[in-house]
Amino acid sequence: MLVDLSSPSSLSYMWSFGSLLGLFFVVQLTSGIFLSMHYVSYINESFNCLVHIMRDVNGGWFFRVIHSNGASGMFMLMYIHMGRGLYYGSYLKIETWMSGVSIFLLTMGIAFLGYVLPWGQMSFWAATVITNLLSAVPYLGFLLVEWIWGGFSVSSPTLIRFFSFHFLFPFILLFLVVLHLVFLHDNSSSNFLGLFSKPDRVAFYPYYVFSDVVGFIFCLGVLLLVSLWVPFVFMDVENFIPANPMVTPVHIQPEWYFLFAYAILRSIPSKIGGVVALLMSVFVLYFLPLFSNFVSEKGVGIEMGGGLVFFIFVVDWLLLTWCGSCVVEHPYVVLSQVLSFLYFFMYFIMLFIK
Repeated sequence: MLVDLSSPSSLSYMWSFGSLLGLFFVVQLTSGIFLSMHYVSYINESFNCLVHIMRDVNGGWFFRVIHSNGASGMFMLMYIHMGRGLYYGSYLKIETWMSGVSIFLLTMGIAFLGYVLPWGQMSFWAATVITNLLSAVPYLGFLLVEWIWGGFSVSSPTLIRFFSFHFLFPFILLFLVVLHLVFLHDNSSSNFLGLFSKPDRVAFYPYYVFSDVVGFIFCLGVLLLVSLWVPFVFMDVENFIPANPMVTPVHIQPEWYFLFAYAILRSIPSKIGGVVALLMSVFVLYFLPLFSNFVSEKGVGIEMGGGLVFFIFVVDWLLLTWCGSCVVEHPYVVLSQVLSFLYFFMYFIMLFIK
């Protein structure tokens, strides 16, 4: 049982982000279900449907801004959660790490599908650009693109199937979350003192339950503050314009939590090379358990040079996110290429240098 789960006594608040992610997942699932009751997945009605939800449905505006900002909050917590796992070598808990990476990938897919549903300018063109990446697949590329679209362009069939998948995938995600928790409780958490040490153990309740409750109150407070004070801070201004296939935005970009991968994609002139680099920027996480050379009994952060490599990696990721939001021109293209090389080089260092 969770209440009497034996947990390391050295865990800090950095180990609370997993439970916070569970809280935000429940918020997203609940608000999404209420929004789906009024959403119409038809290109001539979808944009007006959101206006109707915001203006006419009782409490509709609240669920809309909570769902939108909750997605950004969930990714923010997820990146911190994964960063803590990188720093302390949590990827050596192979089953837990692999299930966690799968959760991350599926969450990215759900977020992309949801970004298309408002059917604003950026939604339409983001869907067009991202789905067109499948055309880089040899021989079958254009067939795959037309199959995803349900026609010869992004249109009503595309929106309908995107809404269907956006609604169904969270329940698959729920299964992966349960699996992740099973592996976590079976293998126990990593800890601040080191992966292979045997620290004192305490019961999960009341120590970490109270710690998680404090985190819940704080993060829900921040979510409400952002949603009520600056509800559109994470939204692109272009998405307040109805989708128009005849007018291309000056600068097409995804949501902020995809910008690092988008910068890597744009930094490579070859289309197939960019797609491969885009996929590897995330799939490389599956290979992290291989570099056990970099983990000692004290974890990555205590290993000589380990902390330095990690923080270089974090700064590189932040700069890639910034470059992804910049227009495609000099010097941002060259800077993205340098940062993309450094992004993968950091993994190379951790893989092969003892």
